[in-house]
Amino acid sequence: MNKDYILGVFKDEESLVSAFGKVKEKGVLPLEVYTPYPVHEILEGMGNKTRITHAAFFYGLFAAIGILSFLTYAASISWPLNYGGKPFNSFPSFIVVTIVATILSITILTLLTFSIRSKVFPGKVPEIYHERATDDRFVMVIDKKSMGLNTEAINSIITEYGEIE
Repeated sequence: MNKDYILGVFKDEESLVSAFGKVKEKGVLPLEVYTPYPVHEILEGMGNKTRITHAAFFYGLFAAIGILSFLTYAASISWPLNYGGKPFNSFPSFIVVTIVATILSITILTLLTFSIRSKVFPGKVPEIYHERATDDRFVMVIDKKSMGLNTEAINSIITEYGEIE
């Protein structure tokens, strides 16, 4: 594994949040922070906003339009059947199928999008920074190149609140 980073290992949430704030004040944003549970201050401080909800909305929109178009084409144009005197395009009968198929499409496409963006795929060897990273320790990964001239200051901040590995 390439060692172009330093690890700050902390025992509790308060020390992690304090160190994170001071490191960020020095102008260095950690590459990643691993915690046993979500820490909202860290999530907001990292500034990574997900757009997967937007993708899911458009997947649902296009899936619903596509499914309704297909059902209309199949029932009215391709193979019109006259049963019981009903019109060829009986829209209310399409609603349940459209809702269920749209939910299925959103679920599968969002899972696929998440997997591709997270680079999670079968057979991938995980990069584990610290063996207790999400068990009972809080780990902050900082790129050595991004520290620049603040290396000593950042090392002292991390050792003040935790330990460097």
